[in-house]
Amino acid sequence: MSEQSTAQAEPDPDPSPAPRRSGRTARLATTLVAALALAAVAIGYARHSSSAQAADTTVTAETVSLKPGPRLLTLTSTGQITTTDKADPGGERAVSTTKCDRVYAAAGTVACLYSDGVLGTVVMRLLSPELKERKTIPVSGVPNRVRVSASGRMVSWTSFVGGDSYATLNFATRTGIYDTRTGTLFKTLETFSVVKDGKPYRSADVNFWGVTFTKDDNTFYATMYTKGHRYLVRGDFAARTVRTLRDRVECPSLSPDGTRIAFKSPIDGDPAHGWRLSVLDLTTQRVTPTAETRSVDDQAAWLSPTTLAYAQQHDDGTKDLWSVPATGAGTPRLLLRNAHSPAALG
Repeated sequence: MSEQSTAQAEPDPDPSPAPRRSGRTARLATTLVAALALAAVAIGYARHSSSAQAADTTVTAETVSLKPGPRLLTLTSTGQITTTDKADPGGERAVSTTKCDRVYAAAGTVACLYSDGVLGTVVMRLLSPELKERKTIPVSGVPNRVRVSASGRMVSWTSFVGGDSYATLNFATRTGIYDTRTGTLFKTLETFSVVKDGKPYRSADVNFWGVTFTKDDNTFYATMYTKGHRYLVRGDFAARTVRTLRDRVECPSLSPDGTRIAFKSPIDGDPAHGWRLSVLDLTTQRVTPTAETRSVDDQAAWLSPTTLAYAQQHDDGTKDLWSVPATGAGTPRLLLRNAHSPAALG
């Protein structure tokens, strides 16, 4: 059972908002600059073959010329932030010294959810495109999910504060949202009002996880658990409310055009059997299972309007990054070994 909090929004004393240019051109330019800067801070490159086999050879950044273009942000199995060419993820891989347990980035904002095993602390680190720390937010629990809105303004994270798996009923999560522009901070969505099936709802077992933002930087989608059900909810950050939309939808990820949600759903309605990666059309409510038939315990990321990326974990805890069409056609494809926590840049 999750702990209920009565905390109100916490204004940040120093939000330090960065000036923004308006318009589509500015957003694209900012994202491209962020992608190139992330690669430029790398201290080396781990070279991979075109079949995505990992290699041990590294060379210094000074001996390798950076290639401009869209990048794919990931973490290595040891948690180091890396970038690679999105069109050729098996090629040269820039590896930085900055470590995270989960990472995501958009429009110049890098969100790094990090657990320091030596100090025993967990923090949400907000980084610049050069991976310089801008702000640190203390977090409770074990790092689990992280997302940044397309504009770079809104950041969300999820951690386990009880249990360590969604496959059981004995777990508790805590999900927070931070507005980098205003400094408004909610360390738990459990302070938000809930409308379930059209009626106000309260329960001590309510948990949230897996936030994904719309382009207006106010509306968001997430998963809400209560009484054995895992609901897709739509949230209103300004109104501090969430409303249930449908059952059996976990870890939503909104498509770039805002029309579809990739999600995982329990196989045969039982999380103990694993999860199926599917896509929900928000207009027609049609659900399309992807061609990935293995269990996917991840919050998938959209690499493009038609392609999803997600991690698959081995028995030894290492992960590989895979992709699959969002249309239900095609077959899963290995993108990168020893990688997880993907985000498309540029």
